[in-house]
Amino acid sequence: MIFEVIFFSFKSPTTPRLEQMQKIQYQSHSHFPGDMSNVVVVLDNGGGLLKAGLGGERDPSTVLPNCLLRPLSSKKWLHPSPTIAASSSEDPLDLTSAAVRRPLDRGYLINPDLQRDIWAHLFNSLLHISPSQSSLLLTEPLFNLPSIQRATDELVFEDFNFSALYVADSPSLAHLYETSRRHVVSRGAAQCSLVVDCGFSFTHAAPVFQNFTLNYAVKRIDLGGKALTNYLKELVSYRSVNVMDETFLMDDVKEKLCFVSLDVARDLGVARKPGKKNLLRCTYVLPDGVTHTKGFVKDPDQAQRYLSLTDGAPPSNLGAKVDMDHIEVTEKPEDRKRIDLTKNEFDLTNERFLVPEMLFHPADLGMNQAGLAECIVRAVNSCHPHLHPILYESIILTGGSTLFPRFAERLERELRPLVPDDYQVKMTTQENPILGVWRGGSLLASSPDFEAMCVTKSEYEELGSARCRRRFFH
Repeated sequence: MIFEVIFFSFKSPTTPRLEQMQKIQYQSHSHFPGDMSNVVVVLDNGGGLLKAGLGGERDPSTVLPNCLLRPLSSKKWLHPSPTIAASSSEDPLDLTSAAVRRPLDRGYLINPDLQRDIWAHLFNSLLHISPSQSSLLLTEPLFNLPSIQRATDELVFEDFNFSALYVADSPSLAHLYETSRRHVVSRGAAQCSLVVDCGFSFTHAAPVFQNFTLNYAVKRIDLGGKALTNYLKELVSYRSVNVMDETFLMDDVKEKLCFVSLDVARDLGVARKPGKKNLLRCTYVLPDGVTHTKGFVKDPDQAQRYLSLTDGAPPSNLGAKVDMDHIEVTEKPEDRKRIDLTKNEFDLTNERFLVPEMLFHPADLGMNQAGLAECIVRAVNSCHPHLHPILYESIILTGGSTLFPRFAERLERELRPLVPDDYQVKMTTQENPILGVWRGGSLLASSPDFEAMCVTKSEYEELGSARCRRRFFH
């Protein structure tokens, strides 16, 4: 399927600066103009998920965890199944207490050998491409160390023998994709935005101007999806059952049951209510390894009752809504306790909103860092004053943690009192925050300027990694 998008060109040291918008197309795959055999592989190499596909396509060919895992039933480290394929059918592997090895730690590559193994499986078994006849568009974290950059270049050019490489950061690609989707935008909004990237390892507030991230203004919170999952593990392990080794299981719990509170004091009061008056209580069933190898929410309708907590409604007035709920507790208290122990399940109440709350108040975890709203204000104030109103009215939310229900609404409430009254605050949540960066990379790979922006293998061999990296303005 082909459809048109608007592409705002990157500046390049080898091409003239383009101020106008150019039309390009998503196609089945992307080629360099002069070499029809050279496809472009777009790889968003995240700390949690790896998204890969061919440039010019709208969606990646595969999305899989960027790790190796070893279930209890196996003596070997295995490659996880792609999440796209696994979502449509039951994963045959029982991942209960599976050990995990990741090549990236706190956002940075620490194990190139492990990353090589994962990439080899990706290119050979999933994408079925020949690296020597392909170019690579790769994402890397902001403020990447030169030693890690050298290790990455060695992987690309020496181990896999790619013909060319372009390295981009996530905020610039997210900005590029959102710009392409806006049909009517002001000139300032098309050139400038503030990307809030809530990723696996970090949360960044990154101003982007003319498709380049302003590194001097980027602000970071050392909290991401991994830290939130670990915090949820600790809460559940302390209160219910030991789940400290259940990484994949607790990721599932977090994604299905956690939400952002709009009134923390009110919701804490609701969470203390006993029995059926507690609108936040829900039950998660652990896998038993026999009838099901994955955990699941016991009653999805019960898990959605928190949506009836509307603004301005005191907790005491919400009990009537619970009485109408079809879930009725008829057992005696001692019977309920006995059943909970035999069914291998646990309840969640205030854990559901206390975990995402850490993004807004890291100090509650003992971290001496500002919350997300203050982080955004500091990033904007680091830019030229003329950019401030444009940045506030073009905030782009990307990354998996922005999928928490009510995330954007809570962030706007926290941000509004910190922003001058004459500035507008507008937020855009990407249609798919997990794939938004990859789609921006796919657009860039389809640009007619892309070939001139890349570093070729011959240039790398002649000039070395450090000089070639100057091409990317990082």
